[in-house]
Amino acid sequence: MTESPARPLRIGNASGFYGDRFDAMREMLTGGELDVLTGDYLAELTMLILGRDRLKDPAAGYARTFLRQLEECLGIAHERGVRIVANAGGLNPAGLAERVRELAGRLGIPVRVAHVEGDDLRARHPDSLAAHAYLGGFGIAECLRAGADVVVTGRVTDAALVTGPAAAHFGWRPGEYDRLAGAVVAGHVLECGAQATGGNYAFFADHALDRLRRPGFPLAEIHADGASVITKHPGTGGFVDTGTVTAQLLYETAGARYAGPDVTARLDTVRLTQDGPDRVRIEGVRGEAPPPVLKVGLNRLGGFRNEVTFVLTGLEVERKAELVRRQMEDALGAAKSAPDEVRWDLVRTDRPDADTEERASALLRLVVRDREAEPVGRAFSGAAVELALAGYPGFHVLAPPGKGAPYGVFEAAYVPQEAVEQVAVLHDGRRIAVPPAPDAPVLEDAPGPPLPAPLPPGPTRRAPLGLVAGARSGDKGGDANVGVWVRSEDAWRWLAHELTADRFRELIPESRALPVTRHVLPNLRALNFVAGGILGEGVAAQYRFDPQAKALGEWLRSRHLDIPEALL
Repeated sequence: MTESPARPLRIGNASGFYGDRFDAMREMLTGGELDVLTGDYLAELTMLILGRDRLKDPAAGYARTFLRQLEECLGIAHERGVRIVANAGGLNPAGLAERVRELAGRLGIPVRVAHVEGDDLRARHPDSLAAHAYLGGFGIAECLRAGADVVVTGRVTDAALVTGPAAAHFGWRPGEYDRLAGAVVAGHVLECGAQATGGNYAFFADHALDRLRRPGFPLAEIHADGASVITKHPGTGGFVDTGTVTAQLLYETAGARYAGPDVTARLDTVRLTQDGPDRVRIEGVRGEAPPPVLKVGLNRLGGFRNEVTFVLTGLEVERKAELVRRQMEDALGAAKSAPDEVRWDLVRTDRPDADTEERASALLRLVVRDREAEPVGRAFSGAAVELALAGYPGFHVLAPPGKGAPYGVFEAAYVPQEAVEQVAVLHDGRRIAVPPAPDAPVLEDAPGPPLPAPLPPGPTRRAPLGLVAGARSGDKGGDANVGVWVRSEDAWRWLAHELTADRFRELIPESRALPVTRHVLPNLRALNFVAGGILGEGVAAQYRFDPQAKALGEWLRSRHLDIPEALL
């Protein structure tokens, strides 16, 4: 890639997670013009899965789906001159790069394959299945500048898949913070695929369902100054508007400063404008120096877990729940070793005088955890099954309990940038060291922006928050974030004063004893809440009903408040 400042760079995304739509790569390559196609395959849970894969086979540890997609699409990409950048290397980017070379050789396609390494810190954390630093985009840029057609990485930030190609194309260097910040914001919008084109969208009911049946994947037109336009290929499903882009900007973020290894993007400077049908312009993004440390994701085995869900039908649900609880506690107490953790959750899905048996039934979920396998294994499963003829009337379970399974724990650590040796391994075998970011200071908290003037008093009506506000939520280790936004200035004047951290705790009762931080983003008419520890030890630990907090925002939208009638 050579510097070409006059022409925007068209970067598309074909994967938001390991398991995303398989044929998206072909759709993106054949649906319109592209310069670069990216794929994001990694998440906290994925790293644990790949770590367990590599325990069984040291040559594994990468996203196998990516290879199968390339088998169908590498020739198309080569013919169209589209370069491919993906973090599918996971725990073994060198291994995946070699597999891609073998595949290209077998198919007779002359492509140059490079990879980025240096993120693997397992030698410093021997008790972890995976320990990886989040690298930036300049290793990718070095590979592309040297002529690579395919670049695979291990753990990089999701946005690095866009900042790397943009830096290579426009000749950006470390320290060009505003340009890099603009690319980071575009990359953050693209990283989750169809979530930017109508997928998982709070206001989906405003659109015809046929339009949402198969959303297309997004692409960004990146400009030399870091501004971008988010769009999609013509004729594909879904839609792109300021709402879908706002929702994705709030996803899995915290405050105004979105810190990464190359730059800290100021989300409070982002300006969005509708630039035509399915086109949203992002501009005005300011950047600051990155922090002096890199985030490290640590995945380890936390222990073993098992669960069973009892179905309680008809009358006296509470008493039935109490009976089975006492029976299971007696059985577990009499076992040779009782589980360390026992958690009961009664979900009252039942209705009186129900017209179907399912609507007459409640669910009682029992989850047990222990550091060892035995306490959650056969003794637990046997105790539940043995109640089949000796429990409450109508006894049955959703599925028989298994023999227990290991669960993982995610933790975040931090290391100095200079402690990580990022290396771009070029297609010809040369190794280029990628230096850490310059001038990486410790960031102080940004001052909170002023709130708008509140709405004047007027009549209100008790109604769901979601009638006026959208939301999107997600996980970061054991924490969850919920971004909430509105679509008019009057609604923003109300929301900014009404939805405080204390009100959030009232509406989400399980957060009442937890630290909840509110961040204000006026340019987006948005608030972002971070509920610390609400997910326990992270998604792999399966701590709560919705372990990744994907629907936490929708629960918040369903809660009732006194809303000004003028907004309704």
